[in-house]
Amino acid sequence: MADPNERNGEDDRKSSSADDADLSARLKSLDARISQASVQRAESEPRARPTSNSAALGQAFRLSAEFVAGVAAGGILGWIVDYLLGSSPWGLIVCLLLGFCAGMLNLMRAAGVVKPARHDDKR
Repeated sequence: MADPNERNGEDDRKSSSADDADLSARLKSLDARISQASVQRAESEPRARPTSNSAALGQAFRLSAEFVAGVAAGGILGWIVDYLLGSSPWGLIVCLLLGFCAGMLNLMRAAGVVKPARHDDKR
């Protein structure tokens, strides 16, 4: 016996083509609404280009250069002391530590955390 809920092949074709047409119409409507909303959104929001603060970037490079210069100077001085006195590796270790401390002090002075060194005007 045939199931009364089953459809003929022709009915399936008609309903599927009707469903496809309905789906196409809904997709076109959705596409139109999305494009309209995106245009409205673009008009309402001004184009804000992210700006970088060049002063902050310059300050960051200055602070890093202050620190690296102190450590590098300490390392070079320590290597020279070791080479001349033959006290390897102690001159390098001590001068690297002193260079690290000097670099940190220069970094804090440049950042304004510590007051700059004072010069006596007693002459």
